[in-house]
Amino acid sequence: MPTAPEGVFPTFFLSGFECSTFDWHGVGRRDLMAETRHRDHAREDYGILERAGIGVAREGIPWPFADQGDGRYDFSMVDPLIDAMNEARVLPIWDLCHYGYPDDTGPGDPDFIRRFAAYCRAAAAYVLPRVTAKGASFFTPVNEISYFATAGGEWGLFAPFGRAPRGRDPLRVRLCEAAIAGVRAIREVEPAARMVAMDPLVNVVAPLDRPDLVEPADVETFEDTFVAWDILAGIKHPELGGAPDVLDIVGANCYSFGQMEYREHGPHDSLDPGDPRIKPLADLLQLVADRYGRPMIISETSGLRDGRTSWLRDVMQESLAAVDRGIELHGLCLFPAVDMPDWNTGEWLHNGIADLEPDGDDLRRVPDEDYIEELHRWQRLLNRTQALDEDPASDPVDLGDIITAARRYRLKGDADWS
Repeated sequence: MPTAPEGVFPTFFLSGFECSTFDWHGVGRRDLMAETRHRDHAREDYGILERAGIGVAREGIPWPFADQGDGRYDFSMVDPLIDAMNEARVLPIWDLCHYGYPDDTGPGDPDFIRRFAAYCRAAAAYVLPRVTAKGASFFTPVNEISYFATAGGEWGLFAPFGRAPRGRDPLRVRLCEAAIAGVRAIREVEPAARMVAMDPLVNVVAPLDRPDLVEPADVETFEDTFVAWDILAGIKHPELGGAPDVLDIVGANCYSFGQMEYREHGPHDSLDPGDPRIKPLADLLQLVADRYGRPMIISETSGLRDGRTSWLRDVMQESLAAVDRGIELHGLCLFPAVDMPDWNTGEWLHNGIADLEPDGDDLRRVPDEDYIEELHRWQRLLNRTQALDEDPASDPVDLGDIITAARRYRLKGDADWS
């Protein structure tokens, strides 16, 4: 049997915390960490991951709040997060721009790229010496570049509130330029830092009565999905400095609403479960693997309410089907670790490992025990730890165990996962 690639992360299962700081349409600046009380409950939140055997978490540094202007920064708001992850022995993947940037700049600002790079350099210099867990350092300079560009450049959901047809295109190039500069700046501080480039993995199909929309729907699925990753990899716009080591680890965000029916104006409509046009997740992962040949993770995925357990089961079956095909999958991120509100309505989604329930002026954490038990079942099947030991980062995941499990079960991708 060929030697398995060396694992990247200390655990196969990852998680993370909602950390958006967008300027939301009609509302103003949002801080999702404040809305979920994550900073206040950091030790409890990381304790949930520690007890679940999850040793890696996506964590945010809020650029709009940390950047004081004129090269001054205040990163003290991440101190309780660092204390909590150190206590729980969890490695972070630092999100440096999760849809939000300071009020006094923007992608159209000539100084935007330089300012973002300076912030990335300063953020890395602040957090790296303070994280005590042994292991590699991970960053995502700009989260979900393609979605960011579409929602902010075409749908007007958050700043810069663009609504031009194909407004995503120039904004996406600009965000990629910033991300590449951010990678270079971080590696000035830590040359060995690893980068995780996350974007949605989608399947867009034409309405059954609109064969004229097959071509634009296919462009969304087979071309537009990959533009940001292509730029980071240096395949498109090589003048911006992209390269395989910039793309580094590809993070594919996978949700049921990523299977969509094309709409000519505004967001597309999600396909109903059982729709024959749904593509197996393993097939979508194959598109990414064939295109880049890079280490991959499923960087966000979750079901809702009582569907969380079955969703994890379906996504894990698809993941093992992908591994059995030879796809180099290094992990699966159950996102978020604690509940988050619907951006539009504010209603709790009940998609986390723990729900949030109002408790006076606070939010009580209520773990979903069925979801956690399904997680533990897969950890046992993959020969993975179910709780973190004293030094979880000492040994990366043995991908041979994951490959062995995939070959044992010989699962096939199917459309039922969605």
